[in-house]
Amino acid sequence: MALYLVQHGRSLPRDVDPDQGLSVEGVSQVERIAGVAQGYGVLVARILHSGKQRALQTATIMGSILEPPGGIQAAEGLGPLDPVAPWSLKLKPEEGLMLVGHLPFMEKLASFLIIGAENPMVFKFQNGGIVCLDRSPEASSWFVKWALMPNIS
Repeated sequence: MALYLVQHGRSLPRDVDPDQGLSVEGVSQVERIAGVAQGYGVLVARILHSGKQRALQTATIMGSILEPPGGIQAAEGLGPLDPVAPWSLKLKPEEGLMLVGHLPFMEKLASFLIIGAENPMVFKFQNGGIVCLDRSPEASSWFVKWALMPNIS
């Protein structure tokens, strides 16, 4: 198992949808990436999301395809500007946890886990993509194991 970090799918602009739910393109992106992950046999034990509409929708789509036995739940501290250090203390790769959230939080969390600092950015996230992090038993730092992104250009 590992830790899966997901930036929500592409959302609607605030002037179109005040809750900024997923756009049609965003739904399609997330469905496609979740389907690829399922095809590779990715096992997610539980999905936590920020509670914002676009993260909830992304988590729900991921959950409907990847079927985590621990379900899907909202969690505090996954907002765009929330501090990442508290999460770094409670994450364990053996849990198979997927976190669905926002930028800049996801990029800062990845950097913090990998190099011990929020900056510089070590991985550029894309809407609807999955970044899989893991940690070797003998090391305290994390590494990027693989990533699935909607766009490769």
